Amino acid sequence: MTEKSSALYVVPTPLGNLADMTPRAVEALRRAAWVACEDTRHSAPLLKHFGVSARLLAAHRHNEEAAAQQIVARLDEGESVALVCDAGTPAISDPGARVVARARAAGHRIVPLPGPCAAVTALSASGLAEPRFLFHGFLPAKARQREEALRELAGLRHALVFYEAPHRIVETVEAMRSVFGPERTLVLARELTKLFETIHVCPLGEAPAWLEAEANRQRGEFVLIVSGASPSADDGEGERVLKLLLGEGLPVKQAAKLAHAITGAAKNALYDLALRLREHDDSAR
Repeated sequence: MTEKSSALYVVPTPLGNLADMTPRAVEALRRAAWVACEDTRHSAPLLKHFGVSARLLAAHRHNEEAAAQQIVARLDEGESVALVCDAGTPAISDPGARVVARARAAGHRIVPLPGPCAAVTALSASGLAEPRFLFHGFLPAKARQREEALRELAGLRHALVFYEAPHRIVETVEAMRSVFGPERTLVLARELTKLFETIHVCPLGEAPAWLEAEANRQRGEFVLIVSGASPSADDGEGERVLKLLLGEGLPVKQAAKLAHAITGAAKNALYDLALRLREHDDSAR
């Protein structure tokens, strides 16, 4: 398919500090006939600050498919469109992916601009030495689904990167402590690039108390980074040893404690797994 002359510009915007807006991003916004915004009320002051006079249209998670069709129609008419979200890079735990996919399928050029991203900003200040990271974004809001998602990640040796809202921060950190164990390192990065930016690093076991010690520590948008599992906790070794110990008739608590001591796998996760295995065995009889 031949590319058309118009383009969709994917434009990152500042997390908070307007000085982080790049000259190229400003140029792309000024060149576009339309700016597709996650929230037009939020983006309008930013665009005004940089002298952008493009017309605005809404492209958020509730109307993204319809917005994508509208954007493709504008592109088909030869008008370029800039895509922004409220802060950071579009389509990274924000709307935008469908817009990009529909524009590309229609043969239009996609021009991605580098710029602010909360996950990368927090990683650069984390001090964690893992050579790889896994970006998860937001965890499920419901406790049971959140715990299941964390358990799927518990054995990975990657640094794990999450976003979280202030009203769920305490319960999310508690869930991480329960699933990953208290020894792993947690980086709490809040209000990045803003006046009250905070980057706190501590063992997971200490994080709930730190958050609850001062109400202001629970405010703002969060990036959470958890250090990866130790090598001995990976490859199913903890589960293998746990099953052997349970098979020898050891009580759940003792089996989990010994499996943790032998393999280094998270003790709380082993205990929960032991409970499930024992319940499964009892129901199968």
